[in-house]
Amino acid sequence: MAKIQSLNGTTGKETIYVDVDDEITSIIDKVQVAKGKVIALVLPKRAPVLQSIVNMKLLKRTADNAGKNLVLVTSENGLMPLAGAVGLYVASTPTSKPSVPNAPTVPGDEAEDVDEQLDIVDGNSDEDFDPATAASKTVGELAAAGAVGRATNDDVDESIDMDEESEAPATDAVAEPKLKKDKKLKVPNFDSFRKKIALGVLGVVALVVAWIFAFSVLPKATITIHTDSSTITTDLNLSIDTAAKALDATNGIVPATSQSQQKTSTQQVAATGQQNNGDKATGTAKFSVQKCTQPIGVPPADLQTGSSISSGGKTYILQEDASYSFSGFSSGGTCANYTSNTANIQALRAGADYNTGNNVTFTASGGASGTGSAKGGTDDIVKVVTQSDIDGATGKITSADSDSIKQQLKANLASKGLQSVPSTFLAGDPLVTTSAQVGDKADNVTVTSVTTYTMLGVQKADLQKLVDANVTSHLDKGKQVILDDGVANAKFSQANPGTANTATVAMEAKSLAGPHIDATQLKKTLAGKKSGDVKSYIKQTPGVSDVDVHFSPFWVGSVPGNASKVTVNIVKAEN
Repeated sequence: MAKIQSLNGTTGKETIYVDVDDEITSIIDKVQVAKGKVIALVLPKRAPVLQSIVNMKLLKRTADNAGKNLVLVTSENGLMPLAGAVGLYVASTPTSKPSVPNAPTVPGDEAEDVDEQLDIVDGNSDEDFDPATAASKTVGELAAAGAVGRATNDDVDESIDMDEESEAPATDAVAEPKLKKDKKLKVPNFDSFRKKIALGVLGVVALVVAWIFAFSVLPKATITIHTDSSTITTDLNLSIDTAAKALDATNGIVPATSQSQQKTSTQQVAATGQQNNGDKATGTAKFSVQKCTQPIGVPPADLQTGSSISSGGKTYILQEDASYSFSGFSSGGTCANYTSNTANIQALRAGADYNTGNNVTFTASGGASGTGSAKGGTDDIVKVVTQSDIDGATGKITSADSDSIKQQLKANLASKGLQSVPSTFLAGDPLVTTSAQVGDKADNVTVTSVTTYTMLGVQKADLQKLVDANVTSHLDKGKQVILDDGVANAKFSQANPGTANTATVAMEAKSLAGPHIDATQLKKTLAGKKSGDVKSYIKQTPGVSDVDVHFSPFWVGSVPGNASKVTVNIVKAEN
């Protein structure tokens, strides 16, 4: 019977905590240096180091060689069979009662169950230790029980052999049946097993990814088809009219639709005019006239109110009539002198530069001259809008880029299923409004222009009929078809501007004629075919002169099933 020895000289229970990363050598060192005779080895959850039967045996042998009683403190069900196999005590908590778990059934020649008891011999008694009594005690009580006396090695009826070698049974002990060891039964190292499984899975995934990349992503095919296709140019003079109801192919009249788009543009410019809002100078002037021609007795015509007079290049306005009266003869009586009354005058414009000195000379119409003065003119200069300001802003709006309007009109016509005729783009007369009128006091003026733009569009089918009729007459019958009528890329021009509803235009379309090849369908048909099969299939099409096939990378030998990986180039013959 296996027994646990309790010694009188024990220092009691000692608890050792095992970390999840501890190796078996570290745990063995802790057990060897421990001072207690009963060692409570507290294990962490899922302790991998003791999931090996070899490590469990090493731990049991170390405890036996050191004369220590070892108890594993754990609740891991996976460790119970291993502890039972080597005879280690197990307790669920440090205060629980220890017991040896049931060992796993090992096949042998003798099919019988052996119920092994563990007895402890007290140092003061020769009686066997009662397992039932030990089961009712804690780990600490087992340690304390050895303090009563010291036992010697002779007091131990049987020691637990970690090497699992059977010893000769004592004469007073019941012979323990020997169980043959099944050498085929091995406890696997689950850590190593998991690593191998993970590496295997990663390897399989890497192979799958590499296979997909090599045979699905990388493979490409370029098929170049040389044909006897040619370009046929169609030049037409057309009259497009919104009033036409149907296509007149004979006269080249094509029904049209007018598309309009309004654009409001604004332009702000600084006012450049100046105006003096100060006071106008006022004063008086008196005029005199000498009349030497007959009849000298007839006085000259009076100067009327509102008449202009000038002095020093400045203009003044009479505020009342200047009436002449006879003032005497001169030149020996051959000339008569006439003098006017003193009349009030006012400067034509405000400004200090209209002020004069005293008795300056004024001239009037009819050769009259006079003297007088003007005072009280002041300056108050402000900015005003001029006509040139408005004209300049309007010119900037007119010259603004209209490409965005052209694109919008094309898009609107396309949305109606119409072919736009860009040469018919026309800008109407702008409606211009200003934020200030000419002469208004302002620092700047904003000009707003609303312009209506138009463009004509026609039915694409009408143009196709006209082009097809011309191209068909140039085809090599039986070998060629119209691959592209060229209407979508036709060019239009005008010798003279049209109107919003009519225009005479010249159209040039370049049509492609050759063998009919549907590239999209061809990619699907050729999927999986090798180079020779591809060439044989395509060369059956009338008008194909040669076929080149190129696969990449080098391991690709057939056309990929993914159409996006296949490029079909159609090379037309030179005219």
